[in-house]
Amino acid sequence: MPDNLTKEQRHKNMSAIKGKDTSIEVKVRKYLWAHGFRYRKNVKDLPGTPDIVIPKYKTVIFINGCFWHHHYNCKLAVIPKSNKEYWMKKINRNVDNDIKNYNLLQQMDYNVITVWECEIKEDFEHRMKLLIEEITQ
Repeated sequence: MPDNLTKEQRHKNMSAIKGKDTSIEVKVRKYLWAHGFRYRKNVKDLPGTPDIVIPKYKTVIFINGCFWHHHYNCKLAVIPKSNKEYWMKKINRNVDNDIKNYNLLQQMDYNVITVWECEIKEDFEHRMKLLIEEITQ
């Protein structure tokens, strides 16, 4: 099935997607703050620039979009039909970087947690309760 947007429309849509302070990041941060967790956001001096760092628990949290980070077996992680080679290369590079940064952070003794976009959309409250358990374990 071909892309139903023109190349220009697709470019405009994709370039409008934010890299930080996305709606799901803000939602997770507000939840954590309301539950007493103090954090730093988008910490550039750590591998992968984690979305949230909770120093007290030496925990980093990545809030990943299922498309951009290719959440395995997720309905939101669909490769576009047009320019498939470009998207495969771009997404595979993201996944490789995720793995590399995850390993580097673990070597630095950080608890590394990934929260997926689909988990937040499916059952926010449940995922947040699990997140708190992962942070405090």
